[in-house]
Amino acid sequence: MLALALAAPSPAAAQTLQNALVRAYQTNPVLNAERARQRGTDENVSIALSGYRPQINAGLTPSLIALRDLIPGGDTERATLRGYTAQLTINQVLFNGFRTGNQVRQAESQVLSGKEALRGVEQSVLLDAVTAYMNVVANQSLVEAQRVNLTLLRETLGTTRKRLDAGDVTPTDVAQAEARVARGTADLNNAEVNLAIAQATYEQVIGAPPGRLAPTEPIDRLLPKSRDESVARARRENPAVTGATYDIDVAQYAIKIAEGALYPTLTAQAGLQRDRNTDTTLGSKGTDQAFLTGNLNIPIYDGGQASAQVRQSKEVLTQTRIVLDRVRTQTNTAAVAAWVTHEGAKIALSAAESEVRAANIALQGVQREAQAGQRTTLEVLNSQQDLTQARSRLILAQRDRVVASYTLLSAVGRLDHKSLGLGTPSYEPQVHYQQVRDAWHGVRTPDGQ
Repeated sequence: MLALALAAPSPAAAQTLQNALVRAYQTNPVLNAERARQRGTDENVSIALSGYRPQINAGLTPSLIALRDLIPGGDTERATLRGYTAQLTINQVLFNGFRTGNQVRQAESQVLSGKEALRGVEQSVLLDAVTAYMNVVANQSLVEAQRVNLTLLRETLGTTRKRLDAGDVTPTDVAQAEARVARGTADLNNAEVNLAIAQATYEQVIGAPPGRLAPTEPIDRLLPKSRDESVARARRENPAVTGATYDIDVAQYAIKIAEGALYPTLTAQAGLQRDRNTDTTLGSKGTDQAFLTGNLNIPIYDGGQASAQVRQSKEVLTQTRIVLDRVRTQTNTAAVAAWVTHEGAKIALSAAESEVRAANIALQGVQREAQAGQRTTLEVLNSQQDLTQARSRLILAQRDRVVASYTLLSAVGRLDHKSLGLGTPSYEPQVHYQQVRDAWHGVRTPDGQ
């Protein structure tokens, strides 16, 4: 880590990638929003299970009735009835074409698909965090490299001016050195601008501004050993693939739910009712009744609506299967791309390290030869520029090497807090699911909202 070490703070003050990933896992708004979405998806199971349970309703209807009855013989009878009707009813679905059971199983599949989507968002956020971290580290090193370069260019300019006074060089050499100092100043400014942008992105992803960040190493210990292993792991563990598999289950249950409309529906209703002072014939003061009724509804023809919904659901299933095939293909491509990029990053890093060593030796030789009058000022400046560019390429190659390793880990579906061993309490979506799955009542969420 030669070049990135230029920006390395003291170990006691350094912020590490592990710290940044923990903070992103805990506070990133994109990840927390996805967790809230998943908690909402959990409630679909409770909603579906409500179809098994009775519906209980109570009603109260107060009334004020003014009567004027005409009696044979011309007399009238007047009365004012202050009454009410109170009713308690219980409705229970006994059979609805297996729709309730299929709705429960569909909701459970939606929860499983949502968990995979949450895992995918976690991977995306952690990869963004790694990228943001390494961009700050790299840009801090690039700024330091440009500062070193500008210092050396100014020293070269000072030496050239002294040699001009001694008659060893011409004003052209001084102008060339001045031009390189101006370019070095602009390059330093550009590096500082890029660092400011990287720091802002870091704060957006991680949730806090960066300090001086410590260099980090690739995550090679968790990576597959071959290209074929990368593809096999991705097809088996990538959340996009596993989530699309659960989406097929959701679509299959949708067909069965639509077919349920073609079956008879059997319901039962029981209740109690009390009427007081509601008899306009004045024959009784009130009545009490209990009732139990059943209702059988057999669909004969609905205009073709249910049949169309069944066909529609079958086409959605076909679409979902095609999407799964496409996701598998995309995952394979992403795994291969991540593997070859990672291997290429290794080669690029090795080449950059060799380039820096060679450029450093070349600069030292050119400087000695210039002092002996065998090299021109321009050749010294060009050699200095070559070394600075080589150092910049090494810094970027080191960044790419680390990011490529985490990208490969994400492509195979292993970039999560457990695999990385982050020292933070895990967010377990299963906990909320179990809390609400069998809840019969209550409007407060488990966290008290």
